[in-house]
Amino acid sequence: MDTNSTSPPPPASAPGFVPGRPPAWDVAIFLAGDELQTALITLERNRRTFAWKCWGVDADGLRLRLGPSAITLGGLLKHLALCEERAFQAGLAGADLLPEFRGIDHDSTWESWAWDSAQQDDPEALRDLWVRAVHRSRESVAGALAASGLDTTAEGGMSLRRRFSDTIEEYARHTGHADLLREAVDGATGEGPPAEFPVP
Repeated sequence: MDTNSTSPPPPASAPGFVPGRPPAWDVAIFLAGDELQTALITLERNRRTFAWKCWGVDADGLRLRLGPSAITLGGLLKHLALCEERAFQAGLAGADLLPEFRGIDHDSTWESWAWDSAQQDDPEALRDLWVRAVHRSRESVAGALAASGLDTTAEGGMSLRRRFSDTIEEYARHTGHADLLREAVDGATGEGPPAEFPVP
């Protein structure tokens, strides 16, 4: 996960937003940013916290289930990667999903596919899949913001503003699941990653 590579400058309408890297912000923007800055910061904070919960966990840890629930950390990596792809590739950019998600009827298998299929996946492959989806999302969002801002709509009429809200909600819900699963794996707890944790 290279966080030091150089990237082209971000579009002016998406301050600090570079594909493959998180948006930059300072305390003033965090406390009183505009609508766009607040949405970007909130989504990126959720992504980074979720990543922290899933990093350094081996195959057995990623497959661990609690009680009757099918949810696992590995399944969450796959599920949230798919959510990123559906929201910001298929939904926003009109682009194809990553190859790992093609040829599957996701509408009919939504409740089971990510959890079942992740049981056989390599831990690093799962983490890499999620990171690639996030990087692609950043790139698509940067393009949409440069073109039309938060009011960008694609087929179906959903605005980018709504996509941000839905994706933040998805991460907030599943990071709570990840909290419990990670604690069960190795006892690790905490609300947010340490400052030195790299941003995917």
